[in-house]
Amino acid sequence: MSTAYVLTPELRIQLKKPLGVLVQGSFSETMRWFKKYLDEEKPPFVVSVGDTVSRNLMKSDVKSNLSIIDNLAMRRATEDVVVRADRTIHVANPPGTITVEAINAIKDAIESDGQTLIIVDGEEDLLTLIAVLYGRENAVVLYGQPYEGIVVIRITPEKKNEIERILKTMEEARKAK
Repeated sequence: MSTAYVLTPELRIQLKKPLGVLVQGSFSETMRWFKKYLDEEKPPFVVSVGDTVSRNLMKSDVKSNLSIIDNLAMRRATEDVVVRADRTIHVANPPGTITVEAINAIKDAIESDGQTLIIVDGEEDLLTLIAVLYGRENAVVLYGQPYEGIVVIRITPEKKNEIERILKTMEEARKAK
């Protein structure tokens, strides 16, 4: 397992802020908003990152092309997330890192047809960055903002540039170790 990126303490603080549009509210309120968003925007691809968000999409009958989970919610074991998928990929991705294995699995899932579930041994949070970096233009990446709601990131060239800057900082931190 090769580590490509390592989180710095400064970035840990920065990444607590939403990377996209924060939709505040309960499960039903955020899912209602997201369904309307999907109807209006018709994104070509939907990625859910996190157990709670992925579970909520399934309960709301919203299709995610790629779901990334780690069987934890806020660092605690959670009930199994049942996600309809054509295939399941298992990857290792320790907390505070992004591994080459996880990057390759996400790239493969984004390039494929059908629904993919990636189950992470470790932590999936930072994989949001990779989903945005390699995602299709106008696709959306969705993740949970603890105790607030969901964050919806529409993939644009500008958003990819923002993510590249964050990853460059993480890459430099890894090389410095």
